[in-house]
Amino acid sequence: MKSIALQRSRRLFAAAASLAAVPLWAQPAPSAAPAVADETVQLEPVTVTATLREKPLQQVPVAITVVNGSRAEQANLNNLFDIAADVPSLTFRTNSSNKDTSLFIRGVGTVTTSPGVEPSVSTVVDGVVLARPGQATLDLFDIERVEVLRGSQGTLFGKNASAGVINIVTKDPAKETAGYVDTSYFSGGDEFRFRAGASGEVKPDLARVSVNAIYATYDGNVTNAFNGDTVNGYDKSGVRGKVVLTPSATSKITFAADYLKTDSDTAQVPYALNNVAFPNTVTATNPAVVAALDPATIGKTNRTVNQDDVTTVADTNWGLSGTAEFGLGDFTLTSITAYREWDNTQLRDGDFRPNLAAGFPRSRDRGIVDISQLSQELRLASPTGGFLEYVAGLYYFSFDNAELYRRDVRRIIGLATVDDFGAADYGTSSDSYAAYGESTLNFTDSFRAIGGLRLTHDTLEYYHDRFATAAGVPGVAVANPAPYVGRGETDETALSGRVGLQFDVSKKVTTYATYSRGYKGPAYNVFFNHNQFQGDPLEPETSDNFEVGVKTSSLEDRLIVNVALFDSTFHNHQADFGGFVNGVFATNLVNAGTVTTRGIELDAVARPTNALTLSAAVTFAEARVDDFANPTNNPAFAINGKPLPCAPDWKATLGGNYRLKLSEGYALDFATDYNWQSEVQYQLRQNPDTIQDSFGIWNGSIALANLPGRWRATLHVKNITDQSYAAFLSQGGGIVNRIVPRDDSRYFGVSFRKDF
Repeated sequence: MKSIALQRSRRLFAAAASLAAVPLWAQPAPSAAPAVADETVQLEPVTVTATLREKPLQQVPVAITVVNGSRAEQANLNNLFDIAADVPSLTFRTNSSNKDTSLFIRGVGTVTTSPGVEPSVSTVVDGVVLARPGQATLDLFDIERVEVLRGSQGTLFGKNASAGVINIVTKDPAKETAGYVDTSYFSGGDEFRFRAGASGEVKPDLARVSVNAIYATYDGNVTNAFNGDTVNGYDKSGVRGKVVLTPSATSKITFAADYLKTDSDTAQVPYALNNVAFPNTVTATNPAVVAALDPATIGKTNRTVNQDDVTTVADTNWGLSGTAEFGLGDFTLTSITAYREWDNTQLRDGDFRPNLAAGFPRSRDRGIVDISQLSQELRLASPTGGFLEYVAGLYYFSFDNAELYRRDVRRIIGLATVDDFGAADYGTSSDSYAAYGESTLNFTDSFRAIGGLRLTHDTLEYYHDRFATAAGVPGVAVANPAPYVGRGETDETALSGRVGLQFDVSKKVTTYATYSRGYKGPAYNVFFNHNQFQGDPLEPETSDNFEVGVKTSSLEDRLIVNVALFDSTFHNHQADFGGFVNGVFATNLVNAGTVTTRGIELDAVARPTNALTLSAAVTFAEARVDDFANPTNNPAFAINGKPLPCAPDWKATLGGNYRLKLSEGYALDFATDYNWQSEVQYQLRQNPDTIQDSFGIWNGSIALANLPGRWRATLHVKNITDQSYAAFLSQGGGIVNRIVPRDDSRYFGVSFRKDF
């Protein structure tokens, strides 16, 4: 153990040294808005709400990356998958259904399809926590900014934030009457997007209203040889509205509602013939699959399938919220009440083949998810500027998840065709209660201490009713055909929190050192394959996080450089791991043991002239399995020291924007960005064929803009070097399959925005 720790320390030191050697002009950070043609060569300040009150980014003792809404719109960053490409510390695990997506920060996240577990990375929209990662696959329109808070945020955000928080802030209605239309078209799948909105004051000094709508369609970039269809696309439409009331100078009441409907189809294309055999973990091949898939070929750049069905998903995500802020003298009282629902229906082709044949069963899945959540938060914020500043609050979260899942399998046995099925009705209910507080003690104008605690009590219960027509049919019955009824409940009480010191070396340089304790509640391994051997609850996941950072602004605010070093250990890490139950392979949610993530992050942005803005970010995060706890009755897997899934060691982004003034009132904006990452293993079992090699994606655009900002026309080119890669790799149908990303090949687009 000592030698491993020494090697890690040496690698971390080498990483820090290599970053320090990069020229400052190439070290940029949070995404910056395009340069504005004015006389002041200076970066605009960025405000965040990471401490539940508005503060300048450079003064907050938390590692944060901010992507502002205008940057997201102009770069066509439409969802968190796109944002993850722009933020090196963030990765996004996609899959055949958005229900099975996950977010990772610094290499740590939760990979599971079970509704009985919380994600390690919390997604928050306007102060409202989303219970499942799949709910975070919303379209990012009408966004003020996206804040990526790295490391445990277990004090103020609390709910499922042991690895970090994605804090999405939407725009408030404008005081002046305004509107816009934004439309775009992209090749390589006929992608069309239309957004429009209007806002303004409907009663002077009392009421403001905004309404924003979106419609988007995309055919896809995968060909199904079975019928010639183009798949891997979507159709979506949605609306978001806000009403802001200001009955007095010290009060503000916001009502918000949003609705998004998405229909999509996803194809998992044949990627590699090798497949890890269980339980002996020997790599085997299945040549018969090649003939079954013809004319689809198996290969790393393949974008063709041959299936009589592909996975389709119908998804509806909506919510209501009310936020009230009242001034009580110098204090501020805030109440956030919210209700959300998420409905998701998935139809899945489980055999990935076109025809029924001997030795190749036909498998079809149908899954229905029905989720509702209710939350209430009440908090009090003290005035700023005194010796003691604090935020204290109470929090309640209730979550109900009901799922129906059925798998139909058709086989040829002799001369007969035999149909069997397995069906499960299962779900979870949970309640979470918390009291929290975080304070800052300002010993001097430049030296302060930070301390906070959160007391959480979680209750969780599950039900599972399972029926199968026959035993021993792969995928239909894990144990036996008799009806199985499972029930369970558990509860946990835990403390999480943060302590630290912050010292301002000067007005432009601040340093901090913090320790935080993360907590994620208990879980149940409850989903289709659940059986009588999986009824025990999983232990809560906890984390110990150490972070040291420095935030600097120099050259008269033309250069910002922020650096953070971190060392985090996660205990009882909750993760999916494939194994055998009664001789049948099934995916199990387990306490996988101890995992760590250690590394360094650098964010910087520079504005050398009033026309040029440069940005860059680099993350080295060594996320590893330290001590894997092999599930009972499963073969031993030697994965200690191996990387966590979806966790590249290195990620980096470089970007630049140059504004060329043509004449009075017009300008050309030249923008480019390059996103690179090292190789990534997509499976905890460490299948050698589920490794994506290192790759980089280079994008560019040219825009003609009206300088007062009334309209903007842009020509885009995505993936200039035509780089193919895998958004996700998994085993299925006897081979390894690839999820094909939107930017798997070079494509072009045009967009136009008009403001009124």
